[in-house]
Amino acid sequence: MKISNKKISMLTHIASQIRKDIIEMIWNAGSGHPGGSLSIADIIAALYFDILNIDSTNPTKKNRDRLVLSKGHACPAVYSALSLKGFFERDKLKTLRNIGSILQGHPDMNKTPGIDMTTGSLGQGLSAAVGMALGLRLENIDSYVFCIIGCGEMQEGQIWEAAMAAAHYKLDKLIAIVDYNRLQIDGRMDEVMEVEPVVMKWLSFGWYVIEINGHDFNQIIAAINFLKLINKKPKVLIANTIKGKSVSFMENVAMWHGTPLSFDQKERAIEEISKYETQCKKPAI
Repeated sequence: MKISNKKISMLTHIASQIRKDIIEMIWNAGSGHPGGSLSIADIIAALYFDILNIDSTNPTKKNRDRLVLSKGHACPAVYSALSLKGFFERDKLKTLRNIGSILQGHPDMNKTPGIDMTTGSLGQGLSAAVGMALGLRLENIDSYVFCIIGCGEMQEGQIWEAAMAAAHYKLDKLIAIVDYNRLQIDGRMDEVMEVEPVVMKWLSFGWYVIEINGHDFNQIIAAINFLKLINKKPKVLIANTIKGKSVSFMENVAMWHGTPLSFDQKERAIEEISKYETQCKKPAI
């Protein structure tokens, strides 16, 4: 079932704001990871503004859905969404990576309202998500655990240990999302360490798999809603994305994995993000 044009327009605007926040935050900090933050902006917008059962007035309510950002370096995207949802004041975004700030360079559940798991060491987030899903089952809490994994993370053995455990325990409230932009800090994945065939790997580990365009809200939302219907298996969404999405000089360029922007680059990026939003909102002919 297609979502309404009104909702698509709303989510497009939110994703655009998330992208602008990412650029501004990283420029203010003088460090950070723009490429992989931009690539998950649409997924984050869909999760926080359509899918997740969360409440900014009660961030730790027991029956909330959980989100583990295993690729923790992309936290600016999540920080933006949390501020837009009212978990903390928007002004806090200017303090990214500052000493004493609630917004550190990787998510910290002890500092930031709305963060469910401290992450940063790649490969560990899915294990935490498996533990959360098991814990919720033991407490008879009918909530979902989402885990966003970087494609380079799939080179980590711990990802596959966690995947094996999730299938063994039939964790059908666990949904992993792979941000499959095919780039990592050292370059193209097929040159650094090939992980294909990705779909067949997850299937062989006992997961239910759907592959989508990770920048298409209809596909993101429809896929997650469908995955919720699948019982007795953990589920994974292989989201094909573009690193640096919506900023021409960043798209598909590995250098922007962890490179800050100059002032001129920041201004150009903001302008291009606005143009991309306008382009996305044009009706199909």
